[in-house]
Amino acid sequence: MPKRSKATGRQVNFTHPDKIYFPGTGTTKGEIIRYYLEVAPWLLPHLEDRPVTLIRFPNGYGGESFYEKNAPAHAPEWIQTFRVPRRRHEGEINYILINDAETLAWCENLGAIELHPFLHQVPDIERPTHIAFDLDPGEGADLLTCAKVGFLLRDVLAGLGLKAWPKVTGSKGLQLYVPLNTKVAYELTSPFAKSVAELLEQQHPELVVSNMSKALRKGRVLIDWSQNSQSKTTVAVYAVRAKRDRPYVSMPVEWDELKRAIKKKDINALFFSPEDAVERLRKQGDLFAPVLTVKQSLPKAFEHAVSAKRPASAPEPRPTKKTPSSLREYARKRDFSRTAEPPPAAAGKGGHDASRFVIQKHAASHLHYDFRLVMHGTLKSWAVPKGLPTELKVRRSAFETEDHPLDYLDFEGTIPAGQYGGGTVMVWDIGTFELLSGNHSKGSLRVRLHGRKLKGDWQLYRIREEDGKNVWLLEKREQEHRPISPKQDDTSVLSRRSMARIAADNDNEWQSNREASSAARSRPQSRSTRKTKSTKSTAATQQRAPAKRAAKRRSSIKKKSRAKARV
Repeated sequence: MPKRSKATGRQVNFTHPDKIYFPGTGTTKGEIIRYYLEVAPWLLPHLEDRPVTLIRFPNGYGGESFYEKNAPAHAPEWIQTFRVPRRRHEGEINYILINDAETLAWCENLGAIELHPFLHQVPDIERPTHIAFDLDPGEGADLLTCAKVGFLLRDVLAGLGLKAWPKVTGSKGLQLYVPLNTKVAYELTSPFAKSVAELLEQQHPELVVSNMSKALRKGRVLIDWSQNSQSKTTVAVYAVRAKRDRPYVSMPVEWDELKRAIKKKDINALFFSPEDAVERLRKQGDLFAPVLTVKQSLPKAFEHAVSAKRPASAPEPRPTKKTPSSLREYARKRDFSRTAEPPPAAAGKGGHDASRFVIQKHAASHLHYDFRLVMHGTLKSWAVPKGLPTELKVRRSAFETEDHPLDYLDFEGTIPAGQYGGGTVMVWDIGTFELLSGNHSKGSLRVRLHGRKLKGDWQLYRIREEDGKNVWLLEKREQEHRPISPKQDDTSVLSRRSMARIAADNDNEWQSNREASSAARSRPQSRSTRKTKSTKSTAATQQRAPAKRAAKRRSSIKKKSRAKARV
């Protein structure tokens, strides 16, 4: 007979509570459900408003398991959900939100032993509330090795003014959470986490690796920075793991506990059964509570930088077999010996989500807006002179340019005058998109944008070829978008700077690999090594417009920039 649980008028039926989930301890399904309900007061705040991926084990450890992202069709009406656009395909994923004990109980009755939430909360799916470093031991290393690396990581973060809270994963690794709880986007947190991981790898190459390749991990610990992505989840604090024939919990620990375990070489001290977890919570409370409330900011050096540090040299531009064919033309036209611009990236290997888009306002020879969609491992790109229309029945020309590597997605800065694409580039809008219908190769795309400025449906369709370039039309569909104010039009969604300020700051400079005269009819194509500029900065190319007042203002800024260069 199924057992029933009643709370706040909702009813949950518990089926097969005596089924053995963990043969090593004889732990049953009913006992796992009871555990989750006992820790619910501490667990639920960490799950609140976070889409959750359920890992279901209908027959417990050793049996079949599968990931479930979409809420099942038979879910009760009172189950809260939130729809998120798919990354690589059309449609949405209807994630469950575990915001109350009844929903938690219902999920556990499905056999969802493991709960994996996102780092963000809805509806702000682009803004993580914290950074997660996942320390995973390779062959010959273990949890104690991870603990040693955890202290190294803690010290680096402390040097940057950041505090971190550790928890064991309940499997074989350790995780460090850095609470932010401020308005920061993945565009910043992901490269920051990568930079920190790479720094530790440089400082301790015998102990740390930041590359995902398992062949490199032997005797070392991977600092998995890639978890800081809008598309990835991490195991929830206080969640049970089904990695062994006995249950262990992903549990917060104190730094002193880690230190004692290392000193005594007592790895068992860092594994906690469900019974241990309940006892610790009753005695110590939620050691992870600060992750929900502590507010911290990334170092100022990252405020205007959304890309990880580039190496001092780059490989030859010859595409490898893994380079998307659509980037071969890009690689052929670039001379990477001139600058350290990265060559075209292999599809699926970048740190960007496949459903991202960006609109970059570009003041080059002519002011225009570059509209870019992540497709097939590259950035499909169009130069839109007047920007995306916001009114219905208004069509605007969009000139297709070369596919760009994914690294272009978040560039904001300047390209020196006289070089191809010379001028100022602003990240005007950025976000995710859904491909509603159509196919790029067939010349028709309908997309739904979820940006910080633009939201809604737009249609792109190819109409002709002009001077070897495809000309498309772009129009608004479904309903009109509210007008973009002049202030919004001149404000970056990443740094909140104006075009004039970006040009005047001139803090991110990328050298083009072609002179402007070699591609007069094309749009800006190349991203190169960033240079941090100070007194040696060259004059930034300012936005050119017909209005005389704007021209005079830009001339004034340009003269000031030149004066600065002569200091």
